[in-house]
Amino acid sequence: MGHSQAEKAASRERVLRIAARKVRAEGVSRPGIADLMKEAGLTHGGFYKHFASRDDLIAQASAAALAEGSAKMERAARKNEQDPRAGLVDAYLGKMHRDSPATGCALVTLGAAAGRSDQHFKEAYEKQVRTYLDLLTGLDDDSGAFGDDFEQARAEAMLTLSALVGATLMSRAVADPAFSDELLETVAGRLKQHGSRASAA
Repeated sequence: MGHSQAEKAASRERVLRIAARKVRAEGVSRPGIADLMKEAGLTHGGFYKHFASRDDLIAQASAAALAEGSAKMERAARKNEQDPRAGLVDAYLGKMHRDSPATGCALVTLGAAAGRSDQHFKEAYEKQVRTYLDLLTGLDDDSGAFGDDFEQARAEAMLTLSALVGATLMSRAVADPAFSDELLETVAGRLKQHGSRASAA
C-alpha cells in the first residue's frame, strides 16, 4: 500500500472510530458529518473520499460499535476466575459502564434505532445479540450449572442479557442518582444470586 493510500485508510479508520463512539453515546441521529470530520482533523469536503453517504458511515460505525462489545465482555468475564459470569455481571452493571456510554455496550444505545432501521442494521444488531448469548451460554456450560441441558442454559443466557441491557438502559435514563445506583445493584445482586442457585442445583 502506497503512502497516500495508507494515509487514506488511517483517516477513514479514525473517522469510523470517532463515529462509533458517537453513536454509542448519542444514538444514530445526532452525529453530523461536519463535526465528525472536524474531530478527526479532516475537512468536511474530504468525507466522500471515505464514505458513500452519512447513512453509509453510520451503518458502518454502528456495526463497529456493536462488535467492539464482545471483547470487553470476554475480558470482564476473565477477570473473575472463580466465577466468570459474576465478573461479567459486575462489569456490565457497574457505575463505570453506566457513566461511559461512548465506550460501553452498543446493545443498550442502539436497540431502539435497530428496531426502526433497515434489514442490514437489524442483522448487525442480531449478530451481536447472538454473540453475547453464545458467550453467556458458554460461561454457564463451563460452570456446569445446567449439566447437558443446552436449552436451559440458552434460556438463562437470554434472561441474563435482557436484564443486563434493560437495567443499564434504565439506570442511564432515570433522574435520581440513588435510584439509578439501586437499579444496578439490585439487578446485579439478583442475577448473581440466580446464577449461584443454578450452579448449586
